[in-house]
Amino acid sequence: MYSVDNKKFKNKYKMLDKTELLDIDGFIMGSKNKVFKIGGESVKDIRVVDKSLSSAVVTNQVLKKYNKLINYLTDLLSSDDDSGETCREALNQIERFRVEIKTKYRKFLKQKELEMMSKQLLLLQKAANERFLEINDYLKYQNDNRRSK
Repeated sequence: MYSVDNKKFKNKYKMLDKTELLDIDGFIMGSKNKVFKIGGESVKDIRVVDKSLSSAVVTNQVLKKYNKLINYLTDLLSSDDDSGETCREALNQIERFRVEIKTKYRKFLKQKELEMMSKQLLLLQKAANERFLEINDYLKYQNDNRRSK
């Protein structure tokens, strides 16, 4: 267990118990292996408390996820699926990303970054909605023609 210690102010920054760590506001970093190895010790989570450092780390993570999402959505929307399943999947992915940003990362991101991502996601969402409606209209038209014969 690690604690913050400042020699000028003895005992001011010493950690009393583990619950104090849970109350510290900051961004929790995880690793691919779910455990960090620091000095031979296993550390499950690292909490970044510094606002500027956490903002940089979060921005980097979110932009990676955002770019992957944009590539995935453009692939989905450019596919030739006639059932509308790809449009539903694209709309679900957009909503999932928005909820994740809102719950996990909003307080660490700058307003400019949020607006930029929001604008592009809205454009893709509109395109997916329009395509979904076109496919549904086409499928209804086909069903009506089959019934009339």
